[in-house]
Amino acid sequence: MFSKIQISIVTILMSLIAASCAQSDSLPNEIATAGLDHSSVYEPDKVRIADPTIHYDGKLYYLYGTEPPPQVGFPVLVSDDLVQWHAPGSVEKRRVLNKGQQTYGDRGFWAPQVFQHKNLYYIAYTANENIAIAHSESPLGPFVQEEIMPLGEGRRQIDPFVFKDDDGKVYLYHVRLDKGNHIYVAQLEDDLSGIKPETLRHCITPQPDTWEDTQTFESAVVAEGPTVIKHNETYYLFYSANHFKSDDYAVGYATSSSPLGPWKRYFGNPIIDRDSMGADGTGHGDFFFGDDKQLFYVFHTHATATDVHPRATALVKAQFRNVGGGEDLVVVEPKSAYYLRKKQALK
Repeated sequence: MFSKIQISIVTILMSLIAASCAQSDSLPNEIATAGLDHSSVYEPDKVRIADPTIHYDGKLYYLYGTEPPPQVGFPVLVSDDLVQWHAPGSVEKRRVLNKGQQTYGDRGFWAPQVFQHKNLYYIAYTANENIAIAHSESPLGPFVQEEIMPLGEGRRQIDPFVFKDDDGKVYLYHVRLDKGNHIYVAQLEDDLSGIKPETLRHCITPQPDTWEDTQTFESAVVAEGPTVIKHNETYYLFYSANHFKSDDYAVGYATSSSPLGPWKRYFGNPIIDRDSMGADGTGHGDFFFGDDKQLFYVFHTHATATDVHPRATALVKAQFRNVGGGEDLVVVEPKSAYYLRKKQALK
């Protein structure tokens, strides 16, 4: 439990951060706005990638995610500054993974994550409401499987996130579908071919009558889009809650001293929502460290105040703040949020 003093400290910190961000010139003037520009769905240069994730290799940022229908693979955009994004090379390179090209699945290509492991690049992704992992020698793909198969045949599961701990053990955070969306974790085999069943643990199921289950869009309970960071020996599990079509789709987090949990929710959840961002449907993204170890969260929002699709891609700064007693909180800087833009519209 947090004391009233700790809560007051957090409130003061948030106020100071908001004030400093309002005067920040760390982003170009045209995007350093107070919240997101909730403008027309028809803007041709606005990036329209949902469930986004960014991989940073120390020089370039690679953006992947769920494309608008027909969703036959995974698009990629590249940037050297997180501001201007472009499709690399030829038309073929605009997708790093394609349906039917040594890959699993023929529909529902959602929520990828790209990571490095043992000198190769891997993409963990959803297809046919299951999870698959493919590999490549380049972050630009093509990502393929030697044996075309999912992880865990016969189970409905989505939204993979692969986390490698300091001891070399690798974990799969994911969503299992059973009367709603529930987040689980399990240790992966060393070759990433499957999970170790004895390590499977439940992480998060939404709590009714809270920010996690407002029912502004009626559905079964939803917790999804997990992403994990380890900081000062504490594991931070970020997740989105509510149905993605809900205006109240939002992001919170829980902490643990172990990658397998148990998890304790942050008392200040949600940390990203429509009130703080100025846009509806904020969530399902990925925390990542950029240049100078700056922490960012890339996420999607609804297209406009009245339309869910095509969802737009946004970015916001965050940081760890110590509030005493060994507690580090993740604080998001809402005034640093902006929509991603393309140098050229994709055709």
